[in-house]
Amino acid sequence: MPTATKARTIEQAKEWYSKSTGVVFTDYRGMKVKELQELRANLRTKGAELHVLKNTLFRIAAGDDTANLTAELHNGTTAFAFVFENEASVAKALLDYAKTSKKLVVKGGYFSGKSFTPKEVEALSELPPRDVLISQVIGLIASPISNLVGVVEALYADPIRTIGAVADKVAEGSPLPTPTVDEPEATPESNSPEAEASPETTETSETPEASETTENA
Repeated sequence: MPTATKARTIEQAKEWYSKSTGVVFTDYRGMKVKELQELRANLRTKGAELHVLKNTLFRIAAGDDTANLTAELHNGTTAFAFVFENEASVAKALLDYAKTSKKLVVKGGYFSGKSFTPKEVEALSELPPRDVLISQVIGLIASPISNLVGVVEALYADPIRTIGAVADKVAEGSPLPTPTVDEPEATPESNSPEAEASPETTETSETPEASETTENA
């Protein structure tokens, strides 16, 4: 039977996991408590919560998704960054800190049912913020505002799947795909002076802080 404290921690971990869009796994060995607190505060501003949990408790929180994780992600000394928004910004903040401190190590991530390698997390960190992506979509699509709203909604429907695909491309060394707009089809000329070619319109449519434990299974 789990103790009351352990049961509470499990419930909190389940809540963090269920609300997150993904998780970044880090090794924090060598970091001082103050350094962890500073990193945790920075990640909150980006849209994530960093928590130190036993790996066994995280596996309980992740449930069946644990089977999709590579072993190195949830073994050893691990601090879990639960990402709620701004996936690229969170990944960049963690990688920047890792490069500066040399103590934190990004082991990988898990987004949309897929384990990310450290290199794929790095590729994720290089993507522009969502507001920039939306601005690019607005600039590329020449369509009525009603159709544009549909495009933006589609972009948000499953952003991590798109991010994962782009991350794979970058990890493989392939260039990022450049969005294109369909060219209007040419209208055949007519002998009638009243007939004109009209271009075809393309339609597109803070969670309560858990009492952290530094022991990992």
